[in-house]
This record gives sequence, C-alpha cells and structure tokens, in this order.
Amino acid sequence: MKRHYIIALCCAILMMGCTSEFQKVYKMSDNAYKYEYAKECFAMGKFQNAAVLLSEQVTLQKGRQNAQESLYLLAMAQYCNRDYEAASATFKKYFQSYPKGDYAEEACYHIGQALYQSVPEPRLDQTPTVGAINAYQNFLDYYPDSKYREDAQQRLFVLQDNLVKKEYLSAKLYYNLGGYFGNINANTESNYEACIITAQNALKTYPYTTMREDFSVLIMKSKYYLAENSSEEKKVERYRDAEDECYGFMNEFPESKEAKTAEKYIAKCKKYTSSN
Repeated sequence: MKRHYIIALCCAILMMGCTSEFQKVYKMSDNAYKYEYAKECFAMGKFQNAAVLLSEQVTLQKGRQNAQESLYLLAMAQYCNRDYEAASATFKKYFQSYPKGDYAEEACYHIGQALYQSVPEPRLDQTPTVGAINAYQNFLDYYPDSKYREDAQQRLFVLQDNLVKKEYLSAKLYYNLGGYFGNINANTESNYEACIITAQNALKTYPYTTMREDFSVLIMKSKYYLAENSSEEKKVERYRDAEDECYGFMNEFPESKEAKTAEKYIAKCKKYTSSN
C-alpha cells in the first residue's frame, strides 16, 4: 500500500513538472523554440498541449517554411485529442489552402475520418453522416489510387448502412403507428401509406441494401392493413394491390420466415375480392 502511495506521489510530481514546463514554454517569446516544443509534445502524445501551442503557431508560421506543417500538425493534434469537429475544420482548411501541399492527401482523407468519428446512431439526425459520406467521396474523386482507398470505401459502406437504417426506423415507426388516427379515407394520409412510401423510396435509393427483405416485409404488411382499414369503395382495389405485393414478396424471398404471413394475406385478400 505504501509502495502504491509513493508511485502515485511520484507520478503527480512528474505531472506537475510537465505542467509547469508547458506553462513556461507557453509564455516564451521564442516562437522557434515553442514550435519545436509543440512538435515534441505531439510526438510524446501530449496532444492537448500540442494543439494549444500550434493554434498560436499556425498564424505566426503563415507564409513561412513551416506553414504547411504547422497547420497539418494542428489538425492531427486535434484529431488525436478527439476534438473531431475542430479537426475536420482544420483538415479542410489545410486542403483548401494547400490542395497540392505535402500533406494534401492525408488531410483530405482525415476530413472524412474526423467526421466519421462524430456520426450518430441511426435513429438520430444523420446530417453528420451525409457530411462524412461527401468527404469520403470527394477524397476518392481526388485520390482514386490512394493507399487509403479501401478503408475509405469500407467506411462509405458503413455510413450508407446508417442512412438505410434511419429510413427503416422511420418506415417502421409509421407501420407501428398503423391506423392510430382511425379509419382511412380519401382526405387522410394514413401511417400505412407513409410507411409504404418511405420503404419504397429507400429501396429505390439503396437498391442493393442488405435490408431489402426488411423493407419489403413492411411494404407487404402495410399494404394489407391499408386495405383492411380502408373505406368500402377502396377495399377491393387495395386488397388486389396487397395480394400482388404478397406474390411479389414470395417470388423474391421464397425462403423468408414471413412467407407464411404472405400466404395468409393472399387467402384473406382472395376471400374479400371474390365476394365483391
């Protein structure tokens, strides 16, 4: 126990020493020394200290030999310090300022990387996801043969899956609400109709999604319940549409666990349409 206390005390003393050294360097007027110290902080993994010093140096180094390096190092320090919003902005600034610069490819790539780290879960607003997708696509346009190409493409697939899941959750929400507002009529847009439209649009936008069956299930079920809850003058037409949808579903997904559901819907649709 005593040994642990001594070790902790030594660590605290070392940290205090490092902090006091940083404060001393920060107050210096020798910018050349401060710049080298900032790079040393970065190399040692002290990214917060490096970012603080480099933020000042970026302005001072502008137009000089170290201008490119200081701006890129600032972006990397922010990125490594998990300040992703600031990092993406700084990487973007570098790429716009030095499109042919020494670190242009890395900066362009890391714009997407920084945005990727801030992507929210699918149920939340996906504006950051769209931003990350655009950044990666721009990177691939600029550097189609980059060593980062495969990684960027894999990240694009993940991000696009996020957008697909967002659409699925939206469609599923409409489906779950169902006929909450009562029977459907010509003047009321139903939740089932909204589910159908959302799911169909998602399949048009993402035709190769692995969630194709999930969307198709929602469309099939929504069309059936749309018919079931319709006014009498619309029932026949909508039951026929639901029946067609069920047949289409079974043809595309013959091994689906929802195949029996489709068969049950078909039987009910036929029963109604044959008697009307």
